[in-house]
Amino acid sequence: MVSKNQIKLISSLHQKKYRFANQLFFAEGVKVIQELLDSDLELEHLFTTQNDFETVSLHKRSEISESDLKKISALTTPNSCLAVFKIPVEKSLTQSGLIVALDDVRDPGNLGTILRLCDWFGIEQLVCSVGTVDLYNPKVVQATMGSITRVNVVYTDLGKFISESNLPVYGTFMDGESIYNSKLPSEGIIVMGNEANGISGSIENKVSKRIAIPRFGDIQKTESLNVATATAIILSEFKRNS
Repeated sequence: MVSKNQIKLISSLHQKKYRFANQLFFAEGVKVIQELLDSDLELEHLFTTQNDFETVSLHKRSEISESDLKKISALTTPNSCLAVFKIPVEKSLTQSGLIVALDDVRDPGNLGTILRLCDWFGIEQLVCSVGTVDLYNPKVVQATMGSITRVNVVYTDLGKFISESNLPVYGTFMDGESIYNSKLPSEGIIVMGNEANGISGSIENKVSKRIAIPRFGDIQKTESLNVATATAIILSEFKRNS
């Protein structure tokens, strides 16, 4: 069973300040939870309405009613399970290979999808500005579908990080050179901007190569691509050319 204190704690983890105060986050759904259990993350406790996850020791696994699960779930229609994990210590960055950098990406679904794309294309490091949505937001965790365990994500002063790097910096702009005509390296920083405003002026000044995804439609009235969609196209081209 789940206690009132546990319900109170897990409910508080919906908010960033309490996740970091307690150094805990939660995940929902069998597939996502199993991915996290198979990683080096440390499980705090698992709550399930089913008789499953038998490999998890009984002192870290509790049955929960559907009504109690609904009280702590971040989903409109709760799954059958929820697990609380400890937030791991942030790892250091390595200035090598391709690095994706996010300049104030605010939508949890976009961050989760971009993280999955990094995992898919073998990008091992994702750098986020301090204004980017929290990695451990429940919606981000859900959208990553387990990729959160396979990509090193670091939050830092993005301008300072870029200034101190010796890697070429690629930024996505509407007036940039077509990515299909660009010579793309196997190492570099790829900056993706905010959903509404794109790359900020302070970061734009640090970009060494402006690239763009050209529009092919006859009407050409679409203003921009979703940042996650754009990331998929750009990573595909970088990997295809490397």
